[in-house]
Amino acid sequence: MQDAAATEDLARRAAAADPAALDELLLVIRPDVLRRCARFLPCREDAEEAAQDVLLQVARKITSFEGRSRFSTWLYTVVANCSRQKYRELKRRAAEQPDTVDTTQHPDPRTTSVIAGSRIDLLEALERLERESPHLVAPLVYRDLCQLDYAEVAERVGIPLGTLKSRLHEARKQVRPWLADAS
Repeated sequence: MQDAAATEDLARRAAAADPAALDELLLVIRPDVLRRCARFLPCREDAEEAAQDVLLQVARKITSFEGRSRFSTWLYTVVANCSRQKYRELKRRAAEQPDTVDTTQHPDPRTTSVIAGSRIDLLEALERLERESPHLVAPLVYRDLCQLDYAEVAERVGIPLGTLKSRLHEARKQVRPWLADAS
């Protein structure tokens, strides 16, 4: 496992259009990307698809990484966006398919697992929060799901630390009853 400083260096070199650094960077970050996507998406296959989307986005957009913040912060933004986009895509696909249930098939872990259910409930709550208070979504996702520290989140969102804490408190307050209703 590579340390954070070495990963940051790889990211800077990849951003400067070093193809060997990009290849190495993608190999180094893949396990962490998959683990973080799995925090959003309960089904392993869905998390793997989202992780592939993240790696593709990193490869395509690495030159936009300017090094003003840590690479890990930049990466977690990509992870959060790709994971949420994959969830929207899965939800749209499910809505387009007829409601036929084949009892000979194994149960879908997305609908039977308590952990999976809680993640789906959280994603639904994030979708609702996005509709009702979009400015509260990023602080909640970066702090509670990506587990960035407060200073990193404030920097990433571009707001003062006090404002971040206030928005985070408000986001948690709004989401809490929606999650309680779902359980």
